[in-house]
Amino acid sequence: MIARPKGTKDVLPSEAYLWHRLEETARETAERFSFREIRTPVFEHTELFARGVGDTTDIVNKEMYTFLDKGGRSVTLRPEGTAGVARAFLENGLAGGAMPFKAYYLISAFRYERPQAGRLREFHQFGAELYGSGEPFADAEAISLADTFLKNLGLKRVELQINSIGCKSCRENYHAALKEYFRPYLSDMCADCNARFEKNPMRMLDCKEERCRRATAGAPRMLDYLCGDCAAHFAAVRELLDEAGIGYTVNPSIVRGLDYYSRTVFEFTSSAAGAQGTVLGGGRYDTLLEQMGEKSVPAVGFAAGMERLLMVTAAENAAMQEEAGVCCYLAGMDEASRKRAFLLADGLRKRGIACECDLMNRSLKAQFKYADKSGARFVAVIGEREIAEGAAEVKDMKKSSSERVPFENLAEYLSARK
Repeated sequence: MIARPKGTKDVLPSEAYLWHRLEETARETAERFSFREIRTPVFEHTELFARGVGDTTDIVNKEMYTFLDKGGRSVTLRPEGTAGVARAFLENGLAGGAMPFKAYYLISAFRYERPQAGRLREFHQFGAELYGSGEPFADAEAISLADTFLKNLGLKRVELQINSIGCKSCRENYHAALKEYFRPYLSDMCADCNARFEKNPMRMLDCKEERCRRATAGAPRMLDYLCGDCAAHFAAVRELLDEAGIGYTVNPSIVRGLDYYSRTVFEFTSSAAGAQGTVLGGGRYDTLLEQMGEKSVPAVGFAAGMERLLMVTAAENAAMQEEAGVCCYLAGMDEASRKRAFLLADGLRKRGIACECDLMNRSLKAQFKYADKSGARFVAVIGEREIAEGAAEVKDMKKSSSERVPFENLAEYLSARK
């Protein structure tokens, strides 16, 4: 037998409905905030991610699925959604339309990393992007959308943490301070952090190596190096969140894992599924399009890992809507009645009613057992007598009652009781 590739997962019919509920909640919440869905290719030219995501990130350096196509072009399976949306925003002339531009996506993405709980090599994200506004209101709206989405999932043990990582001008002084601080520790830090020291020392704060985490514990805080404009922007975002009643904690250690972030960054974390982990993260990325060689356009957004959200939802026993079962099972007693049941089921389905009939030549008793397993609310029994009378014996499996219903009235009868 050929097994599925490491780091991938089959979503079986018995659990697919949970994904449907998650996706429906994402769509409904995003559209309530006037975000509309965008769909981008699952692979892009490699240069897009190298320039957009950043060549100092682990994603670009270690985790991308990159290959040459038959034309010798380097292409990459998308490791995240923001860069593809940015490319679509530019290529399709959306920058010339009404602003702000708001879009959300539900995608699969790919990163070559060690599989673990809630983190796979093929994973799925819900993300939202807002282009055109550099105002604190845009940051607050993105955070409010994320907060509302998580609350709509029924999650109660999720915490919002925010920070500001400033702009290019105030980060120059901060980078200098970080280099001065880290220089004595370099010999004890990992090879990646030594490489980041020259390219982007702020990325050293995001290292997960224990020896590096010990070194970063006393590092300078970006909040102490914010320029006047960035400090005022962050204060305005916090004020809007306070007024909106969205609770948060300022966490100076948040830098996020991608190079395109600037100013506001945020994470929603939860310990419901084990160790404290991020279930949704995002922030502002005003320089992303500039890094891609285009005119700068302010932007803010976030992404949430669907697999981890499902884990947290299950751990919290959040009230996810149950799977919609079969409304009616049509049971036939013999060949003629099974044929009649098949035709009645076909007609009911065309009128929007979920139903089943026997495809396995089972006995009536076995059909009832199958109907029970399928979660059917009603079982319509059809035999020789029922065909002669033109009516089925409809049994309500919840109330343990039965009623004679003419074939032509079955749709109305079931629709009224769904």
